[in-house]
Amino acid sequence: MVQLITNAKGFFNDMTEEVRLFLGQTDILPYAPEAEVKLYVVLYQGEAKCLAMPSHLERVVPVQAGLDALDVKRQQKRALKLCVYQVMQSLYPTATPWGSLTGIRPTKLFREIAGRQGEEEARRSFRELFTVSPVKQALVEEITGVQRPHIESVAPKSASVYLHIPFCRSRCLYCSFGAEVAKRDGILSEYADHLIEDIQKGAELLQEAGFSVRTFYFGGGTPTVLSAEDIERVLSALERAYGVAGHEFTVEAGRADTITREKLRVLKEHGVTRISINPQTMNDRTLQAIGRFHTAADIAASFELARQEGFSCINMDLIAGLPGENVEDFARTLEAVKAFDPENLTVHTLAIKHSSRLKARLEEYPLPDGTAVEQMVLMGAEAARGMGMQPYYMYRQKYMQGNLENVGYAKPGTECVYNIDMMEETVSILSHGAGAMTKRVYGVGERVERLPSPKDVPTWYQKQEKLFAEKKRLFFD
Repeated sequence: MVQLITNAKGFFNDMTEEVRLFLGQTDILPYAPEAEVKLYVVLYQGEAKCLAMPSHLERVVPVQAGLDALDVKRQQKRALKLCVYQVMQSLYPTATPWGSLTGIRPTKLFREIAGRQGEEEARRSFRELFTVSPVKQALVEEITGVQRPHIESVAPKSASVYLHIPFCRSRCLYCSFGAEVAKRDGILSEYADHLIEDIQKGAELLQEAGFSVRTFYFGGGTPTVLSAEDIERVLSALERAYGVAGHEFTVEAGRADTITREKLRVLKEHGVTRISINPQTMNDRTLQAIGRFHTAADIAASFELARQEGFSCINMDLIAGLPGENVEDFARTLEAVKAFDPENLTVHTLAIKHSSRLKARLEEYPLPDGTAVEQMVLMGAEAARGMGMQPYYMYRQKYMQGNLENVGYAKPGTECVYNIDMMEETVSILSHGAGAMTKRVYGVGERVERLPSPKDVPTWYQKQEKLFAEKKRLFFD
């Protein structure tokens, strides 16, 4: 248990993330007299100071000047997190691969510093200030280089359109997303009706506001849980309302047990250029343990079916660190994926989310340790490079094993533009569907405003009109 007392209460959760880098899921409270470690963190006008008791360790970090009020807040948060990290590192001398960085987007941070002060200063900051390991810093620099031409191609009024299907065949053990298991008859067709109505209004909004569509992304959940007829209805409505996307059209056909030849043909007929078929693992024992209804053989059959139907850009997702798996299990999965030879591979690190069944039942599911998971992630990177891929986007999540990352790899020229735009926050996103996030990006990520849709499907139905009015305010601002 740790006691953390601060005058910067608005940054309390940010500082606890630094503590958890060293102490995992320990309790961190603003008042805990019995705590073995007590941190006192003070934010002054020009500096942040952290004092640890009873060791009397103290670290002070200057607050850099900000360009505006939002940037001042960003610099204050950064200084507070750094001083807490430095104290914790002195108390618990453990190397963390990402140093003090706990944010989702290390690449965006690198670009931000490089844009202001040059790439040499960005490198120095990552190396000396944030103490990022050389391996992770090299990964950031490689990804930002691959992303550069895609980001430079962003037009002033570009937007991507995201469609969300918050339904799956089953709920995975590790899942914390607001996705429902589609049980009631007619629930998916009813949802498609509302989605089509939302698409029509959204297209009118973007056109009136003068935006052009850069990419389409149809995600979830599992979009292919819809029938072929409902997919046809939704994509026909999208086509009528928006026309075609400028760069690409991605559909997550994630689960092999939802993929049919008929559905693939509907996707192809409506201009889908990229699909995801996501094994997570090619070990049947693990698939059963995490709550998937399909087998490794089903995944292979679905991939072959997609090739037969003419899909020349296929992504496959894997998760390193799944319950019960070891390095040898992950190696077998990679060998199977290499035989498929997909154009994209995304290697995720298992994140133990609070609202997942895995978190509630951790004692039932043995997990590989951080060292094993790090080895799996490195094996994934080697396998991707062996297939001629390079890393092109990355993001991190809270509660990831080994404090690692998720990385998307692609053969040159097959990078998912939507993934880059979304993760680097360089393009506005108009979303349709329950649980989806609309973003208005000002400049190239200088300021971002977010508008979440309700995760509960009936609530989304009721609030569609209100949400549309709020989207209109965002895009006409």
